[in-house]
Amino acid sequence: MILEWIVPLLAGWLSGWVVNYFSDVLPITRRFSKPVCLECGAPIGAGEYLFFRKCPNGHARPARVWITQVISAALSLYLFFNPPLKIGYWAGLLLLTYFGIVIVIDMEHKLILHPTSIAGSILALALGLSAHGLGTTLSGGLTGLLVMLAFYYFGALFARLRAKRMRAQGLEADDEEALGQGDVILVTILGLLVGGPTLTLVMIVLSILLGGLVSFLMIVGLMLSRRYDENAMMMFIPFGPYFVFGAGIIVYFPEALKSILPG
Repeated sequence: MILEWIVPLLAGWLSGWVVNYFSDVLPITRRFSKPVCLECGAPIGAGEYLFFRKCPNGHARPARVWITQVISAALSLYLFFNPPLKIGYWAGLLLLTYFGIVIVIDMEHKLILHPTSIAGSILALALGLSAHGLGTTLSGGLTGLLVMLAFYYFGALFARLRAKRMRAQGLEADDEEALGQGDVILVTILGLLVGGPTLTLVMIVLSILLGGLVSFLMIVGLMLSRRYDENAMMMFIPFGPYFVFGAGIIVYFPEALKSILPG
């Protein structure tokens, strides 16, 4: 029994390492490159990076590194014994690695990068074609694109009104958007993956509900800690992770949708 756990644990640990590597280098260089310390910028050797040692200036790796490694190994173990029916364990782990990269980068930098979008579109198209066929795959992507374009333009209007209000209060307006072009591309990619208009719309609704719930809990937390003010209502959160979670529920936990979509 223990031997059965070795392969998924090692594969999950490798997946976590890949997520951490790309999350460290892509926001800085947008390509494969030598990792550097996120605190001081000192180059980190391969051995030090692989074994999570401190940088040459003595800075420890961020806690995110270890959190990612543990979560990746645990999810890999779960997938090994509960593989997604339509794509299997190995493709499921590859997709999970892509999801991890998107989540970490968007949470830390509020960015959905073109390199991850290009790789994700190829992966989602391949998995979608394998699981659903051409028509269902393309219709899912088209649905995601059209719905998110509508949200994007509405969000751009909201951002302009927000900036106008901030300037009226004597505050320095920023250029943050409720949804960026990267979010539009991401949901298009995820639409290719889940396939079809119905599941793509379900994914978007799930994502909005998750994001709304987390935002509500954040506001409650700020109020309880007495750090809530008017500016908290104007705070944007990265939405990419919630779109990924919505797609992940459909891909990895399809049984959970049966009560919503019978048959």
